[in-house]
Amino acid sequence: MRSMSQLGNDLYTGKTSFPFVGRRRLWFIIAAVLVIGSALVPLFRPIQLSIEFTGGSQFTVSGVTTTDQALATEAVQSVVPGAVTRVVTVGSDAIRVQTDQVTDDESQQISTALAEEYQVPAADVSYSFIGPSWGADVTRQSLWGLAIFLALTFLILAIYFRTWKMSTAAIIGLVDVLIITVGVYALFGFEISPAAVIGFLTILSYALYDTTVVFDKIRENTSEDGEVSGRTFGESVNLAVNQTLVRSINTTVVAALPTGAILFIGALWLGARTLTDISLSIFVGTIVAAYSTIFVAAPLYALFREKEPAVRARDERVLAARELAGTPV
Repeated sequence: MRSMSQLGNDLYTGKTSFPFVGRRRLWFIIAAVLVIGSALVPLFRPIQLSIEFTGGSQFTVSGVTTTDQALATEAVQSVVPGAVTRVVTVGSDAIRVQTDQVTDDESQQISTALAEEYQVPAADVSYSFIGPSWGADVTRQSLWGLAIFLALTFLILAIYFRTWKMSTAAIIGLVDVLIITVGVYALFGFEISPAAVIGFLTILSYALYDTTVVFDKIRENTSEDGEVSGRTFGESVNLAVNQTLVRSINTTVVAALPTGAILFIGALWLGARTLTDISLSIFVGTIVAAYSTIFVAAPLYALFREKEPAVRARDERVLAARELAGTPV
């Protein structure tokens, strides 16, 4: 059995090669299914937005001896029957309760009911209110931040690589990462908060970094495709992806391990729920970003360039020379 270093060497030299470009139709079909499926998920399971986006009331009960979330739900329902309630545990001795917008009188009654249910002094129950206008402002700024990020990404990549086709392939890969990650959130009922949005922007930056490294190797390989090269354009792109494959896997594992530890150990096991939002988005997005660069962005760039007359003519000469020499096409 080959070691990872031997596998990396074989991938770099071309002795071993995975058909990322050769089977791009299959990868594109899978990517389309994932994107369309992710886009349709919210139709059946609406995206859960945090109180910062929707507005509402938030109560925090400190110094509790039990973290039974059902007690909080019962306390809210006893005052406002039918109210939508979201309860999370904060640390080992606090409960956070979020509800729809309630009146001042109802908030006082809910605070009293929570204090009674958890058997804590009334002073240990704090209350805050977030208006819908503030939530709308947060939403607008998040969308502006995403739009500016994508626009700057397209511009910088176009300048760096001197071709808009690489920029377009990279942006499509980033959008693919974003849609699938949000789809995962909707599918499993995870709540999108400002911290999660920060996580989304973080994974887009990671995906951009990974894509740039792969594309830089693609540029290096394709720039060598003169008349003496025996590779077609698609084969040069595929070789570049294989040459950077081990690096992409290692980078993804190194990035996913600490965020996974924060998510599963810190957030889910130790109860540090404040870390859940950002660690979950980064954990899911890191894995999706690695997939998108390899199976979507790079093969898509090859598809864009292979349609150019000069590239097509050169590929035909390479294949004709290969056939003339008796080499399998």
